[in-house]
Amino acid sequence: MDLEEMKELEELKEHLSASQKIVFFGGAGVSTESGIPDFRSSRADNHDRFYRGYAPEELLSAAMLQEKPEIFFSYYRQHLVHPRAQPNRAHRVLASWEDQGKLQAVVTQNIDGLHQEAGSKTVWELHGSVHRNSCLACGKSFGLKSIVESTGAVPRCDTCGGIIRPRVVLYGESLDQSVVEEACRAISRAEILIVGGSSLVVHPAAGLLHHYRGDCLIIVNRDETPWDDRARRVFRGSIGEVLEEMAAVR
Repeated sequence: MDLEEMKELEELKEHLSASQKIVFFGGAGVSTESGIPDFRSSRADNHDRFYRGYAPEELLSAAMLQEKPEIFFSYYRQHLVHPRAQPNRAHRVLASWEDQGKLQAVVTQNIDGLHQEAGSKTVWELHGSVHRNSCLACGKSFGLKSIVESTGAVPRCDTCGGIIRPRVVLYGESLDQSVVEEACRAISRAEILIVGGSSLVVHPAAGLLHHYRGDCLIIVNRDETPWDDRARRVFRGSIGEVLEEMAAVR
């Protein structure tokens, strides 16, 4: 890093330190630093592309849950549920910024609940959460244990025997419009928008960035994104490492 880049970085850090209108938009790359694999990357690498003859888009679809719940839950438990994962440096920095009144919201494409576990309170989960589950028959709510500790191939309600489904957005379903509206509102009011660990190609979630009206977009992602040329600064390193550096104003 040359002197000009170092000066620019320090100015950016000062701007972050002074701001009280930061919003963070996060993707799978945030969770991979907690040891949670990005199943989309696995899919792109053709690793575990098919499971029992089905592609991930089929396995994680509303149709599969309805027609072949045993196969759905077998794949879901193995690939999307990671109860031992812990928050990482990125989660902790964001939670501390919220405590300081600097961060207004986290908008996430992840479903693992690690932002809340780290202490973040205003979190808009675009794709739902593995921690929210409910009976399809009677509507009774259940936590993650109902899925993880179920002895049957398909988790069943202890009240009526109905199937307990995770409240995550499956293929073939729409995002929760109320969550989308709150996320768009937060992004539109942001002074600084930090995007971390997202390729920004998964829609409709990536389209929410069009609501940003500020002039300080920061992208932290290992690969290029369609928004790189609009960002004030692009980082290719670890999200946790970059956010820790951002938080360390000298």
